[in-house]
Amino acid sequence: MKILRSLVLVVFLSACQCSLIAELVTPSGQAFFHDDFSDPSSGWPRTASANGTLEYADGAYRMLVQSAGFALWAVSGHTYGDVQIEVDATRLAGPLFNRFGLICRFQDSDNFYAFYISSDGYYAIGKVQNGIASLLGQERMAYSSFIQQDGGANHLRFDCNGNTLKGVVNGQLIAIVSDADLSSGDAGLITGAFDESGVEVSFDHFVVYKP
Repeated sequence: MKILRSLVLVVFLSACQCSLIAELVTPSGQAFFHDDFSDPSSGWPRTASANGTLEYADGAYRMLVQSAGFALWAVSGHTYGDVQIEVDATRLAGPLFNRFGLICRFQDSDNFYAFYISSDGYYAIGKVQNGIASLLGQERMAYSSFIQQDGGANHLRFDCNGNTLKGVVNGQLIAIVSDADLSSGDAGLITGAFDESGVEVSFDHFVVYKP
């Protein structure tokens, strides 16, 4: 598998400073934010271009990447420190050689962490800092038998707590790394293509918890 390529498109919602207050008053284990995407007016971007599509579809949130070597992402519009993010993700179409998952500590298009998997069973935790993309704790994406391949649904969880980042798939911890560069930011979703375009993924039951 190839090292995470540079991500060149960002679509995000306006940040709300009231989320900082919510973080202070929310008890551990409670949700800061959740969306089952049943309401198309809940605020996630709906866009279409030659490079891809972001839209609400069939009670979920759909990302379609139509350019090779390209990625789309969207974030919730809030600022968090430590978080536990969860979502159900299902590949709808396109190559198995893909990447999709969760984002934490998104500060801007050049600075964020991502936990993602592929439909052929690989995973990684990545970082984009000052516009430079890298993997953390490994040189390339690694294989896990806990990932449902092909069109199987996967429940993803990304813990960003202090300097520790954990990736969990279908209840199994598969990745843990340490990194201190980014301490806060937004949470969201990501989908990308490698050599082949047409990666289409559906996301549902997006939740951001306080650890």
